[in-house]
Amino acid sequence: MTVFSTDFLIIGGGVIGLNLALVARRRYRDCRVTVIEKEPHGGAHASGRNSGVLHAGFYYSADSLKARFCRDGNLELTEYCEAHGITVNRCGKLVVARNAQERLTLGDLLARGRANGVELDEITVEEAREREPRIKTFERALWSPSTSSVDPMHVMEALYRDARNNGIEVLTSTSYRKRSPGGIETSRGHIGAGYVINAAGLHADEIARDYGFARSYRIIPFKGLYLYSDEPQGAFRTHIYPVPDLRNPFLGVHFTVTSRGRAKLGPTAIPALWREHYHGLGNFRPREMWEIMTREFGLFLRNDFGFRRLAFEEMAKRSKSRMTQLASELATGVRTQDYTQWGPPAIRAQLFDIGQRKLEMDFRFEGDAGSFHVLNAVSPAFTCAIPFTRYLFDRIDALISHRDSDGGVAPASSAR
Repeated sequence: MTVFSTDFLIIGGGVIGLNLALVARRRYRDCRVTVIEKEPHGGAHASGRNSGVLHAGFYYSADSLKARFCRDGNLELTEYCEAHGITVNRCGKLVVARNAQERLTLGDLLARGRANGVELDEITVEEAREREPRIKTFERALWSPSTSSVDPMHVMEALYRDARNNGIEVLTSTSYRKRSPGGIETSRGHIGAGYVINAAGLHADEIARDYGFARSYRIIPFKGLYLYSDEPQGAFRTHIYPVPDLRNPFLGVHFTVTSRGRAKLGPTAIPALWREHYHGLGNFRPREMWEIMTREFGLFLRNDFGFRRLAFEEMAKRSKSRMTQLASELATGVRTQDYTQWGPPAIRAQLFDIGQRKLEMDFRFEGDAGSFHVLNAVSPAFTCAIPFTRYLFDRIDALISHRDSDGGVAPASSAR
């Protein structure tokens, strides 16, 4: 029995799903747009649990989608927050070098920033200390004035209000079950759909396979933990990041200053045992755990992309003393006794190419005339969301146009 039918049915009410819905509403004003979200409220997963950092866009190679949308996404999301009364902490970010080798990598990051049109300055140790007196760095540092922070839940709440105010149906506590003729089966029953858009984050690859996509991809979940400082607000003035390993998508332990001025350390990238492995046995799915543990065990044995070292290093970060030890390489006066509270864990839905045996570094999507699947929308997707979803809908528009004009269309993907 069909509960109702809709023109655009979007699976997943995260930052990507809601922005896609808003783009659909603007472009197809006479169409019915519906979002289903399996949780009772928005922001229950990555969109509401991320760091809240609005990235500038200098980590990413110039030919990537991340680089293409991060700078403009920062500007547009900042404007969105200001228009909706959401606090933006324009604290900026320092990237520091711990040794001579990392000093060289600062130059690579500077070149990427300039190629991406990002405001980024190489500064002396003295200039860095003017911005953050507690900084430690070898000879030089990078200063990113446009990096800032917001409360991601405040952004999600505003997006939900905007969606409903624009006539978008948002059905919470409604989970995807399977593909069915003319639509999908949900926990509420069958919903007819003219076009299905999958923005389900941690479960995007599972849903995509129902439609014949994501054949060479699987999501590997990584748990991110933040350790909060008990020092007073303003103990740190800016974000402080180490030079990252540009071969993988994780940025290492760093200092983040929240929208309220409180400092935290993290995040970790601990391999999780199932997709929503936040606490204990919560959301435990035995079959899923077996699949993910088997894949992670294989990665460990083959040591693909340095997984063995990554796993050991990240597991060690469950220790507060290890986290503060790493953080003390970036700033002075870091004491374990000042860091007593773990924040809510988050899960990174990191896409893995099972054919190439590598982590996907960029955004990935696939689609055809009937459905579209956002497979890899990890950091900085929160920052990129507004222009990135317009770009995705350009692809969807083309697929729909070809379908309506000649009844068939070749699949679209993020391969360029």
